[in-house]
Amino acid sequence: MVPRPTTVVAVPTTSRQPIAPRVALGLAALGRPAYINLGREGELPHDRSVAAMQAATWETLDLAYAHGIRWVDVARSYGRSEEFLAGWLTERGHSDVTVSSKWGYAYVGEWRTDATVHEVKEHSLERLRTQWAQSRALLDGWIDFYQVHSLTSDSPLFEDAELLAALADIAAEGVRLGFSTSGPGQADTVRRALELEFDGRRLFRAVQSTWNPLEPSVGDALAEAHREGVHVLVKEALANGRLVVEPPAVIGEIARRHGVGADAVVLAAALCPPWVDSVLFGPAGPGQLRANLAAEDVRLTEDELEQIAGLAQPATRYWQERAALPWN
Repeated sequence: MVPRPTTVVAVPTTSRQPIAPRVALGLAALGRPAYINLGREGELPHDRSVAAMQAATWETLDLAYAHGIRWVDVARSYGRSEEFLAGWLTERGHSDVTVSSKWGYAYVGEWRTDATVHEVKEHSLERLRTQWAQSRALLDGWIDFYQVHSLTSDSPLFEDAELLAALADIAAEGVRLGFSTSGPGQADTVRRALELEFDGRRLFRAVQSTWNPLEPSVGDALAEAHREGVHVLVKEALANGRLVVEPPAVIGEIARRHGVGADAVVLAAALCPPWVDSVLFGPAGPGQLRANLAAEDVRLTEDELEQIAGLAQPATRYWQERAALPWN
C-alpha cells in the first residue's frame, strides 16, 4: 500500500460549521459480533457472520465517506475492524482518510456473541510489539494515530521505561501517539499521561476520552489538553446507547422540539464545547449513522445545553452502570 500524507486539520469549533470535518467514525460496534452498545440488534445483520459484518461495515464506511467523514477509528480488540477497514481502503482507493487504531486489549471472543470473555487488557512491551506488528500488517502506511487503549492511572505503562522507549520509536516513524481513557479517574489519567516525555518531547499528541451528559467529569482535563495543542476526541458520547434507547425526558423533549432523534441532540451537545476537536460516532450500521448525522441540523440554545448538563451523574455510579451492560 502506498503511504500518503498524514495530515489532520483541526477545525475550530462553532455551532454553524459543517460537522463532517470534526467527526470520526468508530468501528467498535461493527468489527465484532458482540458489544455492550444498546440498540444494536435491529441494525446489525441477523446472522452476524464475518461476511455479513464486513458488508455492513463497508456500507457504513461508504455512507460516512459520502457525507465528508474522513477519520476512521479502530482497535486491535474491535474484532476484525482493522481487516474490514484495510479491505475497504484498498477496494475504494481513497487516499484522504485518517486512521487511528489502538493497542492494549486483545480480542478473544472467537467471533461468538456468547463468549465468556470478549477482550483481555495488557499494557506490556510484548503486547505493544505484537499488536503494532499486527496493525501494520493490515494498515501499513495508513495509521496516523496509534493509541494506548483504555489507559488508567494504575497502568504499568507509566513506570515501564522500555515500553515508553518502544512507543517513542513508533512516533519516530511519523505516527502520532495517543491514548484513550476509561473509568472514574479519567481526569487524573489524562493529566498524568500528558506529562510523559521522551528525550524532552511530549510522548502523546492525542487523547480519546468518554465524555457525555451523564459523565462529564473529564471535561476540565480535556480542556487543558486542548489548550496545550493535544487533539481531543470525545468517545461514547451516547453513553453506549443509554441516552438513545431510553432517553431522559429532557433529551426526548429537546429532540421533539428539533424534529430529530435523541442521538442527534446528544451528539450536537458533544460538538459544542470549544475544546472538542473531534467526536466519535459509533453506529452499528448506515441507518444509525444517518440518524447521527442529523446532529448537523441541531442548533442547541444555551438553555437547552444547561438542561442537558443537568443530567450529570457521579462518575463512580456511571462507570458501575456501564460495567453492568451485557455483551450481545
